[in-house]
Amino acid sequence: MRRSEAILLLAAVALGWGTAWPVTKAILDHLSPLWTVTLRSAIGTVTLFAISAGLRQLVLPPRGDLLVVLNVGWLHMVIFSILVALGLQFVPAGRSIVLGYTTPLWVVIGARIFLGEKLTWKRMLGISLGLFGLLLLFNPARFNWGDHDAVFGNACVMLGAFSWAVSILHIRAHKWIATPFELVPWQALLATATVIPIAWAFEGAPQATWSPTLLGLLLYGGTVATALPYWAVQMVNRSLPAMTTALGLLTVPVVGVLCSAIALGEPLTWALFTAMALILSGIAVGVRAR
Repeated sequence: MRRSEAILLLAAVALGWGTAWPVTKAILDHLSPLWTVTLRSAIGTVTLFAISAGLRQLVLPPRGDLLVVLNVGWLHMVIFSILVALGLQFVPAGRSIVLGYTTPLWVVIGARIFLGEKLTWKRMLGISLGLFGLLLLFNPARFNWGDHDAVFGNACVMLGAFSWAVSILHIRAHKWIATPFELVPWQALLATATVIPIAWAFEGAPQATWSPTLLGLLLYGGTVATALPYWAVQMVNRSLPAMTTALGLLTVPVVGVLCSAIALGEPLTWALFTAMALILSGIAVGVRAR
């Protein structure tokens, strides 16, 4: 793949994952959180299997990769997705995506504790910038601790970020046999098979007023915002340096915040912009540290 094509795919990944947050927020107006995750996951699973079959890359996961299938399927695709969906009921999509994308900050800290990676001055600077941005965004002094819904929503998104960080740390330590993309359909299938009984147990049969709008949101959420980015980011990783990919993905929160403002009418405050700039700068500094 040519560099220009890879950059276009990277832009598509940023658009897909960035718009996933306001799209999920919109789906929650019609559907319960667990069924939102379930239907998106099911559509994404079918799409990923279709892509893998079309590319003739559909293979059973090797035994040595089963742990990473369980890790990504449960920690990222199930726990992270459910926590974000629960949080989005009470937290604006723009704020949620900034909180959710603090994940790399926790990865840097976890890599030092559990993987023995060096905590260089650049990484320390990155962590400091990110935490300062998080403090500005959250602002404990002004936060309404009496609003239990807001506390619950913000806590869910942050716990989701921690769950994703744990998943990434395991992926870093894992010795791969199959390629990441060969495992993605099976991770998605595991996630869908896991969340269906959970949704049925806690929310019963899906209750929704079905409409072309809801169906369109679900199809977009399952394909453009879920399956296609998973495929595209693997293609990008083969064609661009890891540093370029990592820095390019920093545009995801920017896309998410702007789309939330345009599509959902969420306000763009200076505090949100400043916090986002600090967190992204901290991640960028940490990523660039060798």
